[in-house]
Amino acid sequence: METLTRKQKIFNFPVVKIVLALLTFMAVVIIGQQIAVKLLALTPLEKDYRNLLKGLFVSFSCIFSYILFFKKYDKRAITEFSVNGLAKNLTIGILIGFVLQSFTILVMYLNGNYSVVNINPVSFILIPFAIMFTVAIIEEILVRGIIFRILEEKLGSYISLTISSVLFGIFHLANPHGTLISGICITTAGFMLGAAFIYSRNLWMPIALHFAWNFTQSGIFGAITSGNEKTSSLLEAKIQGPEFITGGEFGPEGSIQAIVFCALGTILLLALSQKQNKIIPPYWKK
Repeated sequence: METLTRKQKIFNFPVVKIVLALLTFMAVVIIGQQIAVKLLALTPLEKDYRNLLKGLFVSFSCIFSYILFFKKYDKRAITEFSVNGLAKNLTIGILIGFVLQSFTILVMYLNGNYSVVNINPVSFILIPFAIMFTVAIIEEILVRGIIFRILEEKLGSYISLTISSVLFGIFHLANPHGTLISGICITTAGFMLGAAFIYSRNLWMPIALHFAWNFTQSGIFGAITSGNEKTSSLLEAKIQGPEFITGGEFGPEGSIQAIVFCALGTILLLALSQKQNKIIPPYWKK
């Protein structure tokens, strides 16, 4: 049996690996954004198209850096971004995100809290598409690809899912107009996204789910996402009513029904994962 050196043991320690991966990844995001902005400023493209291309450039830089980092660090094939079953994973993720967010808005509509006041040109979805596509890739690599996946190797699926989901909720507390309900919802969404990773064993499904949830909310239904400024959207809507149903200034994902739908999605994905023996036990139970 190969004996690890002191240096190897340190670098294989989960917390060390997570910190180094996060620092490397965030450096790529920051530098990638700066490069994209400077290069695109030299083009005659309109702002919307520049933002779209910047998002695509940063997103692919993130994926490439993740693959390169862990291929060198772990000396393994990076199955998290395998193209095997790509269409299936993207389709399932997008459907779950779109359906659950649509149900969240439907509850508001049925309660008289949501109404459409205008339908905009399709070009209005470019900005939210670029933003949500990039956000989904960055956040899923950070939380599910790095934090959850590395912790899961030692602590198992359920403990790591809890830790990463709580951290996901805490990270969003810095967003404007956060509330107790929004914090609970984002944490619950973290459980759902982590469950999507466990079920698919790659990052494509949680990325697609995350993107569809956010994009449906802001790009299609014209609502605020996570307390950020409202973007352009396909539907221009009037949202009013009690905060526990509308999410207030945080957006619909700060509502009671969003918590319920995310919880249902989590339970379904974990049940399927358990049935297919995809749950990893902690190291002391192996």
